[in-house]
Amino acid sequence: MKKVAVIFADGCEEVEGLSQVDVLRRLGLQADMVGLASKEVLGDHQIKLTCDKVVDDSLLDYDLVSFPGGLIGAKNLAASQKLAEIMQKRHQAGKWIAAMCAAPMALGKYGLLADTDFTCYPGFEDEITADCPTGRFHEDIVVTDKKQKVITSRGPATAWAFSYALANALGVETAELEKGMLYNYLKENI
Repeated sequence: MKKVAVIFADGCEEVEGLSQVDVLRRLGLQADMVGLASKEVLGDHQIKLTCDKVVDDSLLDYDLVSFPGGLIGAKNLAASQKLAEIMQKRHQAGKWIAAMCAAPMALGKYGLLADTDFTCYPGFEDEITADCPTGRFHEDIVVTDKKQKVITSRGPATAWAFSYALANALGVETAELEKGMLYNYLKENI
């Protein structure tokens, strides 16, 4: 079974993180909620989240590690030296990493968006390219850089598209669930 870790930091955008966990678990993947510093995390909108575990070196064993956004949460992710070292090791090993909304800022701080196609919440692209000048920003809803094994997305409304992209990167077919969750209806009517 493929394993995904979604990293939750205080100040995270709850809908972005929980959408990933929900969609991935519906698809039969192991999707662990991992707290940055504690199992108890307080999201940006004062929603209390209880994670399965706390960041440690076991993140190296996951098929994909993903960051939800939220400005405060993203800043907390970016400030973690321990998480930076783990993510740099994952990137060097050619393992999938992902971030959405403001969280690509953390990947940029870690130096992981060099020579990478990415997207982010509008307005953060300049900060990211300042950290990774060879990063290539796109305004797409989701950007998957298959060569660098990096997936990024724009913000709360793109959480489902991002979640399906994570599953697709791991070789999981999502069409049936997209239909069942009315995602196809949404795509066709907006």
